Amino acid sequence: MKLFLKTKDFSVSGEPFELHKDAERDMLVTQPVPENLGRYYVSEDYISHTDAKSSFSDKLYQAVKQINLRNKIQLIDNQLNNSKELLDIGAGTGDFLAMAKSHGFVVNGVEPSQIARTNADKKGIQLHEDLDALDGQRFNVITLWHVLEHLPNLEKQIAQMVSLLEENGTLVVAVPNYKSFDAKHYKSFWAGFDVPRHLWHFSRKSISTLFQKHDMEVVKTKPMWFDAFYVSMLSEKYKGNPLYLISAFFVGLWSNLRACFNKEYSSIIYILKRTS
Repeated sequence: MKLFLKTKDFSVSGEPFELHKDAERDMLVTQPVPENLGRYYVSEDYISHTDAKSSFSDKLYQAVKQINLRNKIQLIDNQLNNSKELLDIGAGTGDFLAMAKSHGFVVNGVEPSQIARTNADKKGIQLHEDLDALDGQRFNVITLWHVLEHLPNLEKQIAQMVSLLEENGTLVVAVPNYKSFDAKHYKSFWAGFDVPRHLWHFSRKSISTLFQKHDMEVVKTKPMWFDAFYVSMLSEKYKGNPLYLISAFFVGLWSNLRACFNKEYSSIIYILKRTS
């Protein structure tokens, strides 16, 4: 694999990393992969594990998250047949599952972070530490909201999650898109890379390629409109721009406008079903 870009961990360690191009699968791979990835998640700045609301960025994230949660529930409702058995992988602090539960779903979740599981438990959502605890169960819908890029042993874990899906079930995967305008604009400063927590960096082609091996096909895609603005805001902050909000607004807007034509949104939701 050839070197694609040099970047660094802007949010926790400040350590340098490289992104290498896997041409066959049209994706990027983070190198090197630290032996102890867990320590790169231990930070008050890692908001998806802490429910932080201290800074302006935190408050903005939490406000947008509530809108996104409602949109996610509507999307999942549209994919249902009869069963409402839902599994959320990488459930964080349990907000999505808590809302799904309030809408009548039978919810299950997996989250490796003890801190996040503790926060979820306070909301009445009990999460498993890993997928092994669910062996033998089947779910109508399995969701991964910005989680696939974090998973080690990618092929193995994809196979495992597909095995947990009912025959007519739906897999919903949301990931950043390294071919979006904002990714190309910010380059090494793009917050969507988020190394080393993000081990893989996907394109639309790579998602189709990865899941075809497991008899899954992409039947629909949906944009995550807010991601272009939020990721641009973080990227501008990484660059040290004091006017980060203004700059991020225009970059995010232009990224979304361009994506209306080329479909390369900052983040994309993929809806997948079995091919046979």
